[in-house]
Amino acid sequence: MKPTPARSAREAYSALLPELMLADERLYCLDSDTGLFAPDAFAAVPGRYLNLGIAEQSLMGTAAGLAASGKIPFVTTMATFAATRALEAIKIDIAYNALPVRIVATHGGLAAGHLGPTHHALEDLAVMRTLPGLTVVVPADAGQAEAAIRQSAALPGPVYVRLGRKATPDVGGGAFEIGRAQWLRPAGAGASPDVVPPPGDVAIIACGPHPVLAALRAADRLEARGVRATVLNLHTLRPLDVDAVVAAVAGTAGAVTVEEHWRSGGLGGAVAETLAEHAPARVARVGMPDVFAGRAGGQDDLLERYGITGDAVVTAAINLITGIPGGNTDESDLSRM
Repeated sequence: MKPTPARSAREAYSALLPELMLADERLYCLDSDTGLFAPDAFAAVPGRYLNLGIAEQSLMGTAAGLAASGKIPFVTTMATFAATRALEAIKIDIAYNALPVRIVATHGGLAAGHLGPTHHALEDLAVMRTLPGLTVVVPADAGQAEAAIRQSAALPGPVYVRLGRKATPDVGGGAFEIGRAQWLRPAGAGASPDVVPPPGDVAIIACGPHPVLAALRAADRLEARGVRATVLNLHTLRPLDVDAVVAAVAGTAGAVTVEEHWRSGGLGGAVAETLAEHAPARVARVGMPDVFAGRAGGQDDLLERYGITGDAVVTAAINLITGIPGGNTDESDLSRM
């Protein structure tokens, strides 16, 4: 049997949305000239696809108006423009009014690495998870992206879904449910979300396609060294699955968080805040250091250059277990760790 080819989350979304719109006349698609959708994708739902061009504030304002009129708009734009250029409109027009707008942001993290720092989205999770009532989801593969989009249609209030750009393998983990983390290691742990696996030596908590894959690679390498690592896919940053985070870290040396985001304010910040309140533990944050990327480059190259890799996760985990500081600094050269 041939392996299932890897799919990109954004392509899964672009194929799914017209299907959902055909089944529910409340759904609209607002586009920012992304070129993501085929020319005839919305032929069966005339008048419900609106391309507003590269005008992100207007995009959000229009979505708010539609939502206030009983519609459910899906807004498609790049993550960096949603989280920065259009932030005031999201805050005031959408979140303040608790409107059911679904902001589907492509090119999360370093996915647009070839376009340079203006197009890198390394602050969006920190920004979005602070807005009251805004659900924030970071699917780890195309199947999870489809599930997140389907489930978002029934949620109250606004939703932010962060998608990558390139195809990545499925990560497994069983059923996907917004707001409920997935146990990915030990192997088979995700068979039932109600079953918490026994504690390992260290917990690895990740979100997003490349960080989750790095976490899984690190867990396999640690196992080969006799270290048991629990891997938690914390795909929903708001509402956060507090019980899963606390359970993952219980009895371990601490947590290693992995994210394609600056280390400040995103997944690592959310996990550290949660553990500080509920179950104090050490947290080592693997993510983008406190710098702008010094050059344009491919996503894989930039992830390697700035240490968002399985090797960096292994180093951070070993440091936690042995009590050596490291793995959560803002040092841009992680090769010295």
